[in-house]
Amino acid sequence: MSPSLFVLIPALACAIFALIFIAGAWRRRHRRAALGAGVRVLLALGFGLAALGLIGLGLSIRHYLALEGEVTVAELAFSEIAPQRFQARITTADGREQRVELAGDEWQLDARVLSWKLPAVLAGAPPLYRVERVSGRYRDITQEREAQRSVHALDAGTLPDLWALKGQFPRWLPFVDAHHGSAAYLPMRDGARFTVTLGGRGGLVARPSDDATRRLIQDSGW
Repeated sequence: MSPSLFVLIPALACAIFALIFIAGAWRRRHRRAALGAGVRVLLALGFGLAALGLIGLGLSIRHYLALEGEVTVAELAFSEIAPQRFQARITTADGREQRVELAGDEWQLDARVLSWKLPAVLAGAPPLYRVERVSGRYRDITQEREAQRSVHALDAGTLPDLWALKGQFPRWLPFVDAHHGSAAYLPMRDGARFTVTLGGRGGLVARPSDDATRRLIQDSGW
């Protein structure tokens, strides 16, 4: 199940209950049951606010994917276009493909990971991850400080996500247990292909995708 659907289904249930209580209050508006109608209005308001909150939560995690065991989060392929300049093709687990130009000797992929506290854990909510960006790195520290840098967003969401909301309002989201980043990097070589996985504990691991890439990495002395 999509993480957003995991939240939006109970949001729909809350919205349905809100409508039921509103209908009940409407039927009682002309009867001598003002107290009963008022209680129904309050219940409808409570369920309506819960539905809105869950919808907001669903939107805040719409760019995240469920982390169930070790999963492949991205595949990268490189072609050299000039010394220390490469074109990278990145394919993420949701099927999106992006081509970017990176400067440097190595590539780095960054991801965000979210895990949960009770009652979300009891409800079966899995950890979530979001591949965030890819960047170029220079092996030489001086170049890393002074040379042209390159970094590209892999998921440019326009709405605040749960990661940002947790950082800004930690007391409002007590069910979010941890939010942390993870990164992996390896050398860029012409024709090299890599697979990046994310383990159950939220750590990125980058590996060569084929024997040819392994030989390229070994020959480079990395």
